Amino acid sequence: MKLISACLLGINCRWDKKHNKNDKALELLYNEILIPVCPEQLGGLNTPRARQEIQGGNGKDVLERKSKVINENGEDVTEQFINGAEETLRIAKLFQAREFIGKSHSPSCSCEKIYDGTFSGKLIDGYGVTTELLKRNGIKIIREENL
Repeated sequence: MKLISACLLGINCRWDKKHNKNDKALELLYNEILIPVCPEQLGGLNTPRARQEIQGGNGKDVLERKSKVINENGEDVTEQFINGAEETLRIAKLFQAREFIGKSHSPSCSCEKIYDGTFSGKLIDGYGVTTELLKRNGIKIIREENL
């Protein structure tokens, strides 16, 4: 059993109410149980919503309260991101999920690269908030590109 970023299964939960359907992820449904999660929605954010980026760090820094997640309107959505990560971890424990397939570049679900917080499209090294929390709790992280 695996958790997966819900947008990868074609669920319209992205910030712009679109999805990131991944055909390889959909193929996994034939052989595996996938549990779709959208940490941003689980944390209380609406869909659609303003774009968000981690400013001054990465998911690790957000969990350690050294960085914040700010949306493009300048609003602090850090607590919603942390709450969503914690709810996702609860779901992982409830279903004994051992792996998470994350959406690249997402401030919640990314598995290596995130946007740098300037809304300019520049990428930096780092995990999203949810991915970092899951990783800390022994859940294997799989990049969507590695499906």
